[in-house]
Amino acid sequence: MTRSEFYIGLMSGTSLDSIDAVLVRFTPSFELCSHYSYPMHTELRRQIMQLTQSGNDEIEQLGRLDIALGETFADAALCLLRQAGVAADTIKAVGSHGQTVRHRPDAGFSLQIGDPNTIAERTGITTVADFRRRDLAAGGQGAPLVPAFHEALFRTPVADRVVANLGGMANITLLPADPMTPVLGYDTGPANVLMDGWIEHNRLGCYDRDGAWAATGTVDSKLLNILLAHPFFHAAPPKSTGREDFNPNWLNTVLAQLGHEPAPEDVQATLLELTAISLCDAIRSHPLMEPEIYLCGGGSHNSRLVERIRARLSDCRIDSTTLLGLDPDWVEATAFAWFAMRTLQYQPSNLPEVTGARGPRILGTICPA
Repeated sequence: MTRSEFYIGLMSGTSLDSIDAVLVRFTPSFELCSHYSYPMHTELRRQIMQLTQSGNDEIEQLGRLDIALGETFADAALCLLRQAGVAADTIKAVGSHGQTVRHRPDAGFSLQIGDPNTIAERTGITTVADFRRRDLAAGGQGAPLVPAFHEALFRTPVADRVVANLGGMANITLLPADPMTPVLGYDTGPANVLMDGWIEHNRLGCYDRDGAWAATGTVDSKLLNILLAHPFFHAAPPKSTGREDFNPNWLNTVLAQLGHEPAPEDVQATLLELTAISLCDAIRSHPLMEPEIYLCGGGSHNSRLVERIRARLSDCRIDSTTLLGLDPDWVEATAFAWFAMRTLQYQPSNLPEVTGARGPRILGTICPA
């Protein structure tokens, strides 16, 4: 092993259930060497969730949580190294996405916490973070960024492909077979965030395993139509979204407009259908030739959601990214290891056609070991 070969990627998504940590190398060929899922402490998760919504004393909360989460990210990286039996001094860099607490591209900013200085200090490894703000400074959305990695790893001249990431939010990457056609990608709306919040609100767990609860309900067509009226679904890309648009307060406001009170399981079924419709409608809106569709993210394990996606895209081949050589749970963490590599090589890693930036940019801030 040489120091230049290995990178760590760290990812904490909208769902805030865990930190995904991967040990990878990209040369001479891509290899996922080890992975680790580090659980998010309940109290830390509660505080981060509170910070994602407007409140009092936000600067104090942000400062404290920035350090606390940096320590947690460092712990995740160190646990990964212990599991893999790999020394820290063999790692070229850590790429850390951080935890998004506010995403406001309309105002020109996106804020992630999880102090990379703390990660570098605790691990002794150069840490690259803050990947979104340079793209925003160049007029972009700062998101989604992962389509650039999808292109590098998954694009083929043999077939049109779509990579659909089903995390807290859903996003798609369109990978045309024609090498002269640019890659496109954007957020399509909520994936798991509303379903997770609703099942937690009803005290039935943190997430709906396999969509089992949603499968017991019936889609409420009136509720679905009101949800689909959200302006985000009708906006043209480039576009990105987050809890700022899709959150429990918005859902409660919609429920109050209904004029009737649906059963909780019917709401869950409707939220699942909302994810399936918004994702599939976005894919259908592009002129792809019999595209292969590959799912990743936590929602790829929701068998009910996958069933509804298959029903709406019945003429398409639908698999998980496992078929392309990368488990769907580790795609995003691997992407940020790749971003760290690109940053240290002084190579751009945004796609202007995706984010709307004025041009390619080198992303990320480097905190040396």
